[in-house]
Amino acid sequence: MKLFIPDIAYMDPKLLKYEESKGTIKYLEELKVPIVNSKKVVIDAGSPERNYAAAKKTVLFTTNGQKKLMSCKPSADYQFSLSSSCPANCEYCYLQTTQGEKPFMKIFLNIEEILENIQKYIDANLPSITSFECASITDPIALEHLSGNLKKCIEFFGRSEKGRLRLVTKFDDVDPFLKLKHNKHTKFRFTLNTPYVIDNFEHNTSTFKERIGAVKKIASAGYPIGFIIAPIMIYDNWRSEYKELFKTLKIALADYKEEVSFELIQHRFTKAAKELIVQRFKNTKLDLDEEKRLLKWGPYGKFKYVYKKPDSEDIKNYISEQININFDLAIIEYFT
Repeated sequence: MKLFIPDIAYMDPKLLKYEESKGTIKYLEELKVPIVNSKKVVIDAGSPERNYAAAKKTVLFTTNGQKKLMSCKPSADYQFSLSSSCPANCEYCYLQTTQGEKPFMKIFLNIEEILENIQKYIDANLPSITSFECASITDPIALEHLSGNLKKCIEFFGRSEKGRLRLVTKFDDVDPFLKLKHNKHTKFRFTLNTPYVIDNFEHNTSTFKERIGAVKKIASAGYPIGFIIAPIMIYDNWRSEYKELFKTLKIALADYKEEVSFELIQHRFTKAAKELIVQRFKNTKLDLDEEKRLLKWGPYGKFKYVYKKPDSEDIKNYISEQININFDLAIIEYFT
């Protein structure tokens, strides 16, 4: 798919001392993207809906000063951020409630300082391996062309004896990573779903076919591979469509002889998320009927609506069965 180009870019003045900012500024100027030299982002489009739409085309380039990294179980030991938010418009995304009314993107250009901080965590945990997730609140591949951050991260972890990187994406622009010396220390995971879910709910993301093409490229480049199947939804013909998904994936990975991991996540939503979703996507086809769901206490202090136990067990058993039918070296890391 086409690369994301912002309508406007804000440049934090303190970035002037960072060499990395020069290439980004030049690239934005070549694209004729208006640049505002300020860290204060102003979005006033007249309504919450228009503010949301405008924010999704706005980027603030700044620094990430976070020194204390948060845990990221079950994905990795820690998480860090190269950016926040993303240009996609996935109707169900949990970032709908965590990024506020104006979820503009932030891209952090102090990459060397970020990596220095990561090295401290690796050193503190020696001789054990320490793993890091860099896609918890963003899609780094969707924004990579605006910074080059992820490429530097992959090369950093490729040189690291005890550091490992994990990321996940819904985008297919993987060519910049195919010839890097990754040393199998970076695991690429792709979020996959049926065409019904992608077409109806994952706006401004790569198509299923495009993602499969990216999977094949990354596999051929020798990276460890994994998949997040999420959010798994129950709808008419869901079984046959998920069955076809795994058959297609098996064909795409016919020459890949390494272990393949799967993370399975059923569709869920909070009451706050539901209110925002119906406001922002007035014609949504998402099933947000609370009567069909089970209210479950979440790990971040909020109740969420998940499928009732019979449906949840049905999803878990059926999807697991399809994975095991199609992949001899499959590892199902968790279902939630």
